Amino acid sequence: MLAACLAILAAGLVFSALPGRSQQTQGPIPPKPDKPVQQPPEATIRVRVALVNAPVIVIGAKGEPVLDLQQKDFRIFDDGAAQTIEAFELGGQQLSAVLVFETSSRIAPLLPAVQKSAIIFTQTVVGPSGEAAVLSYDNSVSTLLPFSTDNDKIEKTIATLQPGDSGARLYDALASAVGLLRGRPPEQRRAIVVVGEASDAGSEQRLGRVLRDAQLANIVIYSVGLSTTSAGLRSQPSQTGPSPATPPGTFGGPSFPGTAQTPTSQQQYGGNIDLLGLAEWAVRNATAVVKDRPLEVAATATGGAFQPVFRDSKIETAIDAIGGELNSQYMLSYRPSGADTPGYHQIKVTVNRPGVKVRTRPGYYLETK
Repeated sequence: MLAACLAILAAGLVFSALPGRSQQTQGPIPPKPDKPVQQPPEATIRVRVALVNAPVIVIGAKGEPVLDLQQKDFRIFDDGAAQTIEAFELGGQQLSAVLVFETSSRIAPLLPAVQKSAIIFTQTVVGPSGEAAVLSYDNSVSTLLPFSTDNDKIEKTIATLQPGDSGARLYDALASAVGLLRGRPPEQRRAIVVVGEASDAGSEQRLGRVLRDAQLANIVIYSVGLSTTSAGLRSQPSQTGPSPATPPGTFGGPSFPGTAQTPTSQQQYGGNIDLLGLAEWAVRNATAVVKDRPLEVAATATGGAFQPVFRDSKIETAIDAIGGELNSQYMLSYRPSGADTPGYHQIKVTVNRPGVKVRTRPGYYLETK
């Protein structure tokens, strides 16, 4: 018994002499004589953007979508540098969509026509394998349905939209939609379809900031522009002045010569807006106020499309066109070289086929870390 105790005591002494792994060395270890001090390796931190998805629509000479192209037919450039296409799809990835509806009192006369379009959303936009969430906005933003693959629930939610107050927080609604889509699996296509008038009233968000976030999250925005003029014709007359000569958010006169096209200058002088330039301007100047044609700017900045509507029957046609385009998109994915450079990165896509038109997102913005 005594021998066993002595053996245990000896083992304990040996174990305590060994350096403990859980203990940290206190203070620096002095170097041995005539030996240089070993320096720790320098830490290099590089911020890189993740995989960039570029939705591409190719239109033929007669206005028809071109659907027989292959990966080898495309070239994609990031700030002028050719990129390696890592993934290539033609409408094959599952779609996650947020359907955003204005329900303000200003478009209330058009709401029944929007409600009747519910089945078009599920048949042509969401499809049998997609998912959708439904938001509404007036002076507040409401999530009417979280993401669901149940088309009956989606249709019922749209068909029972209720008119609200006179507010129209469009930018806040877009920001909420972007936030919802950020949480979806990255391999899924992400889209926002907004149905509303081309104006914002009371939002805390700025359009440029929303578009920056949408670009980095690989979200494409489509919009159906309702006409408040059309809605006014269906309600009791209230205006005393003449009706505008052009649709809301558009301009009938030429652009002002020698002036940079910004929301301020266009509001002051009128004229046709360079949507691509305005979209890039809005993203570069995220805190600036964008008042002109916001639905078109949002679509242009993300590679989507704007569908204007001036008659009830055209609402379903516009939604059907959006669904058809979503199913005709080529999706090019790449990991950009030199993507740690802050600032605006321009995207350009070319196709090895003459006589076609190519549309994609114009770029994305990286902020300084």
